[in-house]
Amino acid sequence: MNFINKVNERIAERITRAVATMWCAYLFAAIALISLPTAIKSGDTIVIVSWIAQTFLQLVLLSIIMVGQNVQSKSVEKKIDETHFASLAEFELAKEARTIAHEELKELKAISQEMHALVRDLEKRLPKG
Repeated sequence: MNFINKVNERIAERITRAVATMWCAYLFAAIALISLPTAIKSGDTIVIVSWIAQTFLQLVLLSIIMVGQNVQSKSVEKKIDETHFASLAEFELAKEARTIAHEELKELKAISQEMHALVRDLEKRLPKG
């Protein structure tokens, strides 16, 4: 990535961080309210609706939506982290259970070998008939 692209990305990140705050939403609301008296004085419904839709909502909702997305993103990130840690814990439990099962299998094989040896010994001692 070249130098200009890196600079552009840094500028975009800083602007995004600044705009995605409630303080920016308050500032945008104040800026939008400056033109409200003129829109009302016009008495024209279209001008008033345009002010609401194009000036107030676009300016203010931009920041509020970005703040909301950040909040939702943090919530999703928290859930992902919790799921990840729970999965790791389950994995550790499964590894532990596998180790225990492996040890138990070794013990069962040893017991089986001992039993086979006892049976062979008994077979040798019993009269054939």
